[in-house]
Amino acid sequence: MAGGEEEVDVAELIFEQVIQPENGEAPTEDVLSLPFDARQKARQRVILNSGREAGLKLPRGTVLRGGDLLQSSSGVIVRVEAEPEAVSIVHTEDPHLLARAAYHLGNRHVWVEVGDGWLRYLADHVLDDMLRGIGVEPASEKAPFEPEAGAYSSHGAQHGHE
Repeated sequence: MAGGEEEVDVAELIFEQVIQPENGEAPTEDVLSLPFDARQKARQRVILNSGREAGLKLPRGTVLRGGDLLQSSSGVIVRVEAEPEAVSIVHTEDPHLLARAAYHLGNRHVWVEVGDGWLRYLADHVLDDMLRGIGVEPASEKAPFEPEAGAYSSHGAQHGHE
C-alpha cells in the first residue's frame, strides 16, 4: 500500500537502501508486497505485510524488483515481493508474431515482461485490441509483473522468467 511523498518522515521505520548481501541471502524481518507502479516510487509511505507502517527514501530512479532486500538505518531488513496484479499475456510459438507484438508495445513505451513464447503487460483493453489486430489473443490474469528494466538500466535487469 503506498501513499504520498510528504508522509514518509512520519513513519518510524525508514528504508533508505537496497542491499546486495555477499552470499545473496540475509535474514529478513518482514515482507513488502507492492504492485509494479508502487515499486517505481522511491519515496513513499508503505505498509509491510505484517501491518507495520514504514517509509521508503530510496535514491531517485530506483525501481524495486521482487526479491530485492531493503535495509533501514536501524538495520531492519525486509524482502520486496512483486504483488500479483491485473495483467494481459499473449502466448505464441511464432517468433515473428511475438516480435511484432513486442515492437508495437515498445513503440507505445509500454512496460513489457518477456518470457519464452510470451509477453506480459499491465492490463489495458486498448492494447489488447491492438494486439488482436496483428493476430495474437491476449488473456487476462493476475500475476506478479516484472517487466524488462531497459537497455540502459543497471539495476533489476536480471530477473526470473516462468
